[in-house]
Amino acid sequence: MGCDYGRTVVHGYLDGELDATRSAEFEHHLESCRECAKVLQAGESLRSSLTSPSLYEPAPLELRKKIRADLDAATQPAAAPRIPVWRWFAVAAAILIVAGISWYSWPRPLIDSAASAPFTATELIDAHVRSLQPGHLTDVLSSDQHTVKPWFDGKLAFVPPVKDFSDEGFPLIGARLDVLNGQNVAALVYGRRKHVINVFVLPTREPDTPIHPPGLRQGYQWFHWRHQGMEYCAISDLSGSELHELAQLIYQ
Repeated sequence: MGCDYGRTVVHGYLDGELDATRSAEFEHHLESCRECAKVLQAGESLRSSLTSPSLYEPAPLELRKKIRADLDAATQPAAAPRIPVWRWFAVAAAILIVAGISWYSWPRPLIDSAASAPFTATELIDAHVRSLQPGHLTDVLSSDQHTVKPWFDGKLAFVPPVKDFSDEGFPLIGARLDVLNGQNVAALVYGRRKHVINVFVLPTREPDTPIHPPGLRQGYQWFHWRHQGMEYCAISDLSGSELHELAQLIYQ
């Protein structure tokens, strides 16, 4: 590979390990370097394919039958013939295999934790992509937080906190109403150079949580947190470090 950026920066950019300045430099470099653009696209495609459900297969029927038979034998009364120790290990290993396969093939929520968001990653990404279609990004177009916040009054059962972070490099673009998991939510729209950031907000009775580590799928990253009775999820195609910077500003 003839480009030093391709050897040293692409993977750090993909993993969100670059600071804001370094990310901006690399994005500017991408505009004129086809080689790095191809490497970045290949990395994103590989990462997306590794999360595909098609990589995981359910346990074969014969394996499940064998596990049931071994479990039945293991639970026989004490008078039954003693089961060799090695068979116990075989049963335990088989159970772990089936459990692992089931874990990876089962539909997962947005964040795998007790404090997960009430919608899936697929719903979140679909809402973000849908907003990027012409005419769908904002219902109220304004960088004035004193215009955007009152706009929600009467349209939702709650009014989300709204702040403009233009001085920090994240100008408020506007807002709209959106739907996630059948629930009406507020969507605050911010900008970062040519990138669009959606911050979905809805009320919650759950306790506050810190900003969770990012999720990543199809080239989009998101952060999720709860603070002062509100649940937030910020999503964009920005680098993880920049998106986290906005999340911290909102959390304060």
